Amino acid sequence: MTVFLETPRLVLRTVTEHDLDDVVALDNDPEVMRYVNGGRPASREEVRAGSLRRLMGRGFWAAEARVTGEWLGWFSLEPLEGEGEGVVELGYRLRRAAWGRGYATEGSRALIDKGFRELGVRRVTANTMTVNAGSRRVMEKCGLTYVRTFFEEWPDVIEGSDQGDVEYAATREEWLLGHG
Repeated sequence: MTVFLETPRLVLRTVTEHDLDDVVALDNDPEVMRYVNGGRPASREEVRAGSLRRLMGRGFWAAEARVTGEWLGWFSLEPLEGEGEGVVELGYRLRRAAWGRGYATEGSRALIDKGFRELGVRRVTANTMTVNAGSRRVMEKCGLTYVRTFFEEWPDVIEGSDQGDVEYAATREEWLLGHG
């Protein structure tokens, strides 16, 4: 396990096979997955081959509570294919017990800052469903600004998908201007 980043309340570290049970629980919480796949359950093998494998890739980190070591979820700054070097997509998924405590904002701000100051990131983007007010608030609190609303074809139609998705973003210059 390699620690990537620490904040006052979080430790972000590499994801390992040992995180499987926590990822299975996260991916099987219908409220957590409501805006991802409509809350459809996933088998342990689907999670192992899909979510866990992806999370063990470049740009993803498990999040733990710094004091207790409790597994809270994950964060990402995933490089975007076709966008060139330095463009990443911010992502996060936290257990319901961690919601409303400021972890998503704290972890996201720290990741964005590290990306711009240390990792050569030029632009951070983030997307969510238009109706996902909680995630949109996190993006705004992190200093990302609304860019556009867009519509894509998704394999599953879920409640609110008819209103499309939104993109938020910030450039390194915008970030450094507002965060010294």
